Amino acid sequence: MKPEADSNDITEHPHDDKTRPYLCTVCDKRFTTKGRLNVHKRIHSGEKPFVCTVCDKRFTQKGHLKTHKQLHSGDKPLVCTVCDKRFANRMGFDEHKLATHSAVISYSCAQCQKCFSTEDNLRHHMYVHSSKYKCTECGKSFISSQVLTRHRQIHSGEKPFECSVCSKRFTQAGHLVSHSRIQWRETIQMSHV
Repeated sequence: MKPEADSNDITEHPHDDKTRPYLCTVCDKRFTTKGRLNVHKRIHSGEKPFVCTVCDKRFTQKGHLKTHKQLHSGDKPLVCTVCDKRFANRMGFDEHKLATHSAVISYSCAQCQKCFSTEDNLRHHMYVHSSKYKCTECGKSFISSQVLTRHRQIHSGEKPFECSVCSKRFTQAGHLVSHSRIQWRETIQMSHV
């Protein structure tokens, strides 16, 4: 359950810390300006006032929206050659590569050219091409009925995985983990502001 923040939780304590007089009493982080404190408060309140006019995705900071909009612009975004995920900036792209594909890729599938870091991962992937668990919506094959069931959530819209900070929901646990890393990074960045 996420902590609730109201105007009484955010106070100015000029005598406590001269360089960072603005205190969030929900998490005890300090800030140099009231504006930075107000941006930080959105972590606790879940407020995301900046909305993408193309896809309706919401953001806590204007800069994050600006970066996101690059995905929709005519500029070519960075595309991961392993999983085809798209990124609007180099930082997100590099972080994704390190977190997701950090091992040296040396095994590729002869049927679809996907690359894997170990022979075991490739062997596991090969079941996809011979599997009887096929999605009737898109035709993709899966190694087990459990994986197929999880995949079907993409088509059904079911989102069983919820962020404990902002209550955003996801179809897959891995997507929640990625989202949580971003939330954590934003929190760390804001604490150093």
